[in-house]
Amino acid sequence: MNRPARPHRLAPLLTPSSVALIGASPKAGSVGRGMIQTVTGGGYEGRLHFVNPSYAEIDGQPCHPSIADVPERVDLAVIAVANARLEQALQQAIAAGARAATIFASAYIEGDSEPPLTRRLAAMAREAGMPICGANGMGFYNFDHRLRVCGFPPPAWVEGGGNKTFITHSGSAFSAMVHHDHRFAYNLAVSPGQELGATCDEYLDFALEMPTTRVVGLFLETVRNADGFLAALEKAKAKRIPIVVLKVGRTAESAKLAVSHSGALAGDYAAYEAVFDRHGVVAVETLTELANALLLLGHDRRLPAGGLATIHDSGGLRELTVDRAVMRGVPFSKIGKETTQKLAARLDYGLDPINPLDAWGTGNDYEGIFEDCMVALCEDPDTAVGALFAETRDAYSLHEGYGRVLARAAGRTAKPIVLVNNMAVIGEANLASHMTKAGLPVLIDIDAAMAAFRAGFAWRDAVQRPAPKPNLAPAGLRAKWEARLGKEGALDEAESLALMADYGVGVLAHRIAESDAAAIAAAKAIGFPVALKTAKPGVLHKSDVGGVKLGLADEAALLAAYRDLAARLGPRVLVMAMAGKGVELSFGAIVDPQFGPLVLVGAGGVLIEMMKDRRFALPPFDEAEAHRLLDGLVLRPLLDGKRGQKPADIEALAKSLAAFSVLVADLKGLIAEIDINPVLAGPSGAVALDALVVPAGRR
Repeated sequence: MNRPARPHRLAPLLTPSSVALIGASPKAGSVGRGMIQTVTGGGYEGRLHFVNPSYAEIDGQPCHPSIADVPERVDLAVIAVANARLEQALQQAIAAGARAATIFASAYIEGDSEPPLTRRLAAMAREAGMPICGANGMGFYNFDHRLRVCGFPPPAWVEGGGNKTFITHSGSAFSAMVHHDHRFAYNLAVSPGQELGATCDEYLDFALEMPTTRVVGLFLETVRNADGFLAALEKAKAKRIPIVVLKVGRTAESAKLAVSHSGALAGDYAAYEAVFDRHGVVAVETLTELANALLLLGHDRRLPAGGLATIHDSGGLRELTVDRAVMRGVPFSKIGKETTQKLAARLDYGLDPINPLDAWGTGNDYEGIFEDCMVALCEDPDTAVGALFAETRDAYSLHEGYGRVLARAAGRTAKPIVLVNNMAVIGEANLASHMTKAGLPVLIDIDAAMAAFRAGFAWRDAVQRPAPKPNLAPAGLRAKWEARLGKEGALDEAESLALMADYGVGVLAHRIAESDAAAIAAAKAIGFPVALKTAKPGVLHKSDVGGVKLGLADEAALLAAYRDLAARLGPRVLVMAMAGKGVELSFGAIVDPQFGPLVLVGAGGVLIEMMKDRRFALPPFDEAEAHRLLDGLVLRPLLDGKRGQKPADIEALAKSLAAFSVLVADLKGLIAEIDINPVLAGPSGAVALDALVVPAGRR
């Protein structure tokens, strides 16, 4: 016998059978009046109760003095009272058996006691097992349930029936994305505020269980439940539901604002980059990019393999489109000979049959020409999506003609088709809204549209990538190093390099010596020329104290160098083989407080701080993933050899990077930081020339 699915924890909140509006009011313009209008205007079919001791009835319906007087145990208590009354109101709701709550107020009280009200409310929610939307939020709309919970009624045109979910830490972003643009229709929109009793990952998980969800947008300040967030992202990837994120708090200045705004501790964006990359999450940078990406990825037709095909009625704007596509890394489809012939047969004289295509000639039969050219471009095997770049002015025959063109073209191809307004406006609402809701999304602004296309291609490619299959960590190595990593102070260079070598990271041959005779013996074993470095305990940056001697070609040079170092910095030295020519990179590891260990790879040597060329990833990963990370670096072409230089051994470099990621994962909890700089990638392999390992809690 099949057991019924367990109800979602947020079901009493988002799909309640009964709702009590605490603070309901007949006063025009009040939040109490606004939430009544919002709920009743959405067509909610459940049982609705009003609670306010100041009124006996509102709108002809009884109004109860307390939630304790409501004649049933409600699923959802919506609390619209001032901050000073919040604690009592929530206590009463819990005592009355309410299963969930929504709080609009900020929950900040001047001169509040310790712990503050926000923490007291959160503790009450935890103890009662009660999900709470808020505080300091706009509420939520579950259009599929015909329930709208908000203190500010939406415009009359706002309706459900959409396939997009929007979850936002910003109440203003909630209004901007839900109350502003006629092109959008959602199934669920949530403003969780301070997440006192339910976190963003739970709303995301709920949305992923809704049959109508096609794409999810997140306006994210921080993640309060990292494990739940990662699990939800994995579910989204498995279900092939795109997640589009606008992450704020990316700069130090913005992160400070995030803390004061909602109590969020905005994490290091590097960690989010790694998380998003691993789980196929699409990151955007502006609200316009977010809107465009939601429209494109919410399309009923998924993006197949290939690039972008575009049609324009302006040569100059076509050039601008090409410029922005190149800057955004958006590939145009490489149309074949057959497609070129189809275009040439249809275009007016003097127009080149190419992609991107300027199709405006005399204007004669422009609808037929644009339609046939769009179909020809879309049917090319290398095209993933077709786009017409124009405008959507209402009651203008040209633009309405473009709408007819795309509608007919969409019926002749299975590829997705969109219209892009060149300007960052939709002109007027009706045409853009009609086209979008008819399955022809209207994007705005050439540059922001290119961000959406890039996002779409990135998501398409990410979900097709196989999950990394990293090697297992060598048996016994964690136990071997645990004692040393529990001691005071950073590992010296010899220890750090030995640790790297144990896990399979390539290192240069090296030996420790504590006398001139031992240094000579080490150099002979390694082979001249050699480098000599001080190994004095506590010296982490050797070049800063003159502790590095390079290119020592014979015993005499070695003895002179050793005696100098010994006199100034002590007798303990590291004798190391001289590196050959190659490209300098760096490997590193840090520990993010939310998501744990992170691996970075980037430019090395003196360029490490100047170039800011680096990629972050969650460990462990395999060599295929290492290759992909390396391919994302600006310096990547240097590894192929330039100006007579031989190509670097990319396979060896990727192997070392993958091995390093296994090390970082295996030593989780024991390591605070690792810096391997430089890693020299040359024709004969990739080797670490220097390394610094800082144990956890032992800095």
